[in-house]
Amino acid sequence: MTSAFGRTTAKILMEIGAVHFRPQDPFILTSGRASPVYIDCRKVISFPRARRKIIEMMGDIVEQEIGFESIDAVAGGETAGIPYAAWLAERFALPMLYIRKKPKGFGRGAQIEGEMATGCRCLLVEDLATDGGSKLNFIEAIRTAEGKVSDAMVVFHYGIFPQSISSLAAVGVRLHGLATWWDVLATAEETKRLDSAGIAAVRAFLDDPEGWSKAHGGKAHK
Repeated sequence: MTSAFGRTTAKILMEIGAVHFRPQDPFILTSGRASPVYIDCRKVISFPRARRKIIEMMGDIVEQEIGFESIDAVAGGETAGIPYAAWLAERFALPMLYIRKKPKGFGRGAQIEGEMATGCRCLLVEDLATDGGSKLNFIEAIRTAEGKVSDAMVVFHYGIFPQSISSLAAVGVRLHGLATWWDVLATAEETKRLDSAGIAAVRAFLDDPEGWSKAHGGKAHK
């Protein structure tokens, strides 16, 4: 359930203060779900050594799971995916694009910033994936602009909502990520970052996020 990349990423994110635990006073996520944990991957932009290691690991996953010559451009989703797309594009010496959440203007490239040729094979990059919903908008924008996308990459994948995989698979896209909450939980337990009650609360959420959310004042999604 955990991986070497995942554990290293979890340690980095915890060290820079990107991971927050609040079992007694749950966060309410954008989706309306209640959660005892919250992650802010945007913090990585301010830590050069941390971000260099994260991009190195993301690059390794691209090479291992996607291929050396299988992408023509790296496309970041507005806004949190933009810096990661820029760093990955630099690593691979590829063009970089970014995808707006909503169209600006008219034409086939209304959501695309940058130069994208017809048939361009894009790697979609964002900071994290929860249930995968936002990725579908970006995928549709790339395809509307006559580009191709078969893979999406994130730093952090919640790893607890099956639809994050299935919804993308339904449109022919594979999701790749460095770390999940299971990696963070294992690291928190190892480093004594959480006491036994905190570990139990987070594990209960990861095992049944919808039930935990409903029991703690948040929405449950089918």
